[in-house]
Order: sequence, then C-alpha cells, then structure tokens
Amino acid sequence: MLPFQRVTVIGLGLIGSSICRAVRQSMPTARITGHDANPEVREIARRIDLCDDVTDTAGASVMDAELVVLCVPVGRMGEVGDAIRDDLPTGVIISDVGSSKGSVAAALETALPGHVIVPAHPVAGTENSGPEAGFATLFHNRWCIVTPLPDNPEVAVERVCAFWTQLGANVEKMTPQHHDLVLAVTSHLPHLIAYTIVGTASDLEQVTQSEVIKYSAGGFRDFTRIAASDPTMWRDVFLANKEAVLEMLQRFSEDLSAMQRAIRWDDGDALFEHFTRTRAIRRSIIEQGQDDSRPDFGRSHS
Repeated sequence: MLPFQRVTVIGLGLIGSSICRAVRQSMPTARITGHDANPEVREIARRIDLCDDVTDTAGASVMDAELVVLCVPVGRMGEVGDAIRDDLPTGVIISDVGSSKGSVAAALETALPGHVIVPAHPVAGTENSGPEAGFATLFHNRWCIVTPLPDNPEVAVERVCAFWTQLGANVEKMTPQHHDLVLAVTSHLPHLIAYTIVGTASDLEQVTQSEVIKYSAGGFRDFTRIAASDPTMWRDVFLANKEAVLEMLQRFSEDLSAMQRAIRWDDGDALFEHFTRTRAIRRSIIEQGQDDSRPDFGRSHS
C-alpha cells in the first residue's frame, strides 16, 4: 500500500523535480501536482511532463493533497505556508526538504496552526539546479533525516518515513535541534569553507584569476564544485542555522589554529597523526556507500 496517493511538490528545482521523478518511478499510481513561483520553471515543468498537473498558484496545488512537500529555500517556508493555508484539506501532512530544521519548523508552525507538520531533510543533491537537473535515483541509498515535532501523530511520522523509503532513501529520525548541529558540521561548514577558499583565491592580487583556473588541481577544483551550489539556498541556510554554524565555525577556527602552530613549529608528528586520523573518516564514508571508492573520485580519464 502506498503511503500517499496524492502528492504536491512546491518548488521544482533539483530536489523538487527529483521527488516528482522518483514518485513517478516508484509510485506510478500516485498523482503528482507541482507548483513553482517562477513562471519559466512552471513552463519547463509542463514541457517535460514533470507532474500530472502544474498549477499557477501555490494554493491551487494543495487542494486535494495528502502530502505537501515544500522544496523552497528555508527562508521562504513561512511565506509559502501563508500562501497555502486557506486551501489545505483536512488531514493533509506538510513536510519539507530544508537543510535546517529548527527554523523551518518554527516558521511552518506559525503559518499553519492546527496542521500536521513533519519536517524532513534528504541529504542528497548536486551542484546543479532547476527542473531539468533532477533525476529519479537521486535519493537511492542516501539518508533522509525525519525530525518529528513533539505533537506529531505517530502514524503521520511513519507515513513520511515510508514515503522516503519508497523513494530509495535510508531514513533516520532525530530532533530538529540535533539535526541542525549534525548538518552544521557535515554540510554547512564545508560549504562555508568552500565559498571562502574560492573567494580568497579570486581576491589574491599576486595570483591572477586565469592562473587560479588554469592550475586548479584536485583540491581547489573540488571546492569550486561545492561553491557552485545555489547562492539563494545557502544564504538562507546559514542565516536559518546561524547558532549551530557559528558554534562549529568556532571549533573549526580552534582546530585550524592548532594546525597552524604545528606547521610553524615543524611538528611533523602532530600533522601526521591528525592526517592519519582524518583519513579514516574518508574510508568510513566509502564503506557506508556514501561516495565513490574509485580512484580520483570516479572521474573519467578517457
């Protein structure tokens, strides 16, 4: 039995369009309705037959929904909640895919009092965006973190978990606060570092931009991939999860200072011990199937 027969996806970028494709593939009898605030995106979605129906307003998209998944920047969750409030049917479950959970839950609870809100975050994505960037297998063997709220009915939580399991994800439950701390160190801080390093290279007066591009070896090249992510989304994520990000940034600054001292004082033993310990993290990521174990990150050399 399918967890939901009528699914609405609001926000048809990479994640939203991937959800639509994944539902089509894994739940072919479910009806998918989509909406995006951008009329050009709506037109593309219709042209590529992304959904069974693409509506021009957010309210029209939710009128008969059993599940509404909000795939918009975290800073817009409350605004979208306001837009759909008067059209939501009784018994509908509201969820989302935002990268921060505490602020999203607060915004949606304010905008949608009396409705069941079960926040979630599929930890998956690419540096690409837009409705044509999505693909049905994006969530396969990736983690989706569901963060139930204290007043959530257990059956609603389990239906949302079953939805993501159906799409191929591994599901874990945790509190919104713990999620935000975990993601601050595993996702938000690395993105902040990537944006900073690429910006630093661009601002160096002694090194030309053409040299930075021409001699980008693996490390800098991989940072630029992360830094190519959607700027609107990441601006909102950092502001929405500022407390956890600042806490992790302070810890990172302290650890970076320790590395700086080891280099300054030629402490090779400290550097070697640190690099050996952190190398094991990479091995664990590969062993758990969260990245490619092929040489050079699976890049083609043909």
